[in-house]
Amino acid sequence: MEERCSVNSPRRILSFSKTRAANVSFPDADHHSPAELGVSGKHGPKPSEVYGFVGSITTVVFTVIFIVWAYVPDHWLHSIGIYYYPSRYWALAVPAYVMVTILLAITFYIGMNFMATPPPTSLNIMFDEFSRESLSGVPSTEDDEQPIEPITDIGINRINEIMFDNLK
Repeated sequence: MEERCSVNSPRRILSFSKTRAANVSFPDADHHSPAELGVSGKHGPKPSEVYGFVGSITTVVFTVIFIVWAYVPDHWLHSIGIYYYPSRYWALAVPAYVMVTILLAITFYIGMNFMATPPPTSLNIMFDEFSRESLSGVPSTEDDEQPIEPITDIGINRINEIMFDNLK
């Protein structure tokens, strides 16, 4: 019985056999599957690429319109036939309102996180549904499942005993 082992990669397929030499096959560079090219079955750009392109162009156009509206004098706008446009007050007010709204949203988000977090003295910080209660006085048969000894203060008498034992 012949034992075959093959290694697959996007670029080549290697086949190894005990009785014959290795076969290396390289697919033709012009014949790629649509998945390899990043195209989903049909030809043309992806919808997300189209939306990104249109969104970026729209952003640039509106930015240019905003800058022209905010900084070009009225008599220049009137000379090219533009007589109706919003007050220049809004050129400063809208960005200021947007920035204040963003700052308030961030402050609100941080405050909600503080309200949702238990206080530092809460036992909910130390215990959850995965924690186990300590087994007091019950010997365990498994070495890996030994509970951690509780943290306690060392009494001053015990410290004196340790120090005097080391001096002897």
